[in-house]
Amino acid sequence: MKVIELKEQTKEELEAKLVEIKKSLFNLKFQKATGQLENPLRIRNLRKDIARIKTLLKERELNIRINDKSNKKGGKK
Repeated sequence: MKVIELKEQTKEELEAKLVEIKKSLFNLKFQKATGQLENPLRIRNLRKDIARIKTLLKERELNIRINDKSNKKGGKK
């Protein structure tokens, strides 16, 4: 899931998506424990998606707007 797609969603949509992803992650962990997991990389990807959503929710809570271009600091090379 891309950050651009997530930024377009509302807080309620993000929270619903977070719950959905957490349920999927639980099911995948259960499949892993029983030896039925086909693609173990999905667990990693879901964990990253959870982190992205939580980061966006926190940014919105703190009213932080982060632009990729404005965050680049000029420094020594």
